[in-house]
Amino acid sequence: MAVSYKKLWKLLIDKELKKQELETLAGVSHYTINKLNKGENVTTDVLGRICKALNCNVNDIMEFVEVEE
Repeated sequence: MAVSYKKLWKLLIDKELKKQELETLAGVSHYTINKLNKGENVTTDVLGRICKALNCNVNDIMEFVEVEE
């Protein structure tokens, strides 16, 4: 299983926010945004800060997806 943050990027589009603005709102680094962009793991603290900044739940910004081998 892998993590997909496609929902997060769609939510940013809906809210007319840029990734750089999310960095500021959520108090996360550019490095962390890059990790999200690559579908890499981040801490639950980071996910919580993003959810708080966007006024949403974790399942609004990420989902687990099956990886085809």
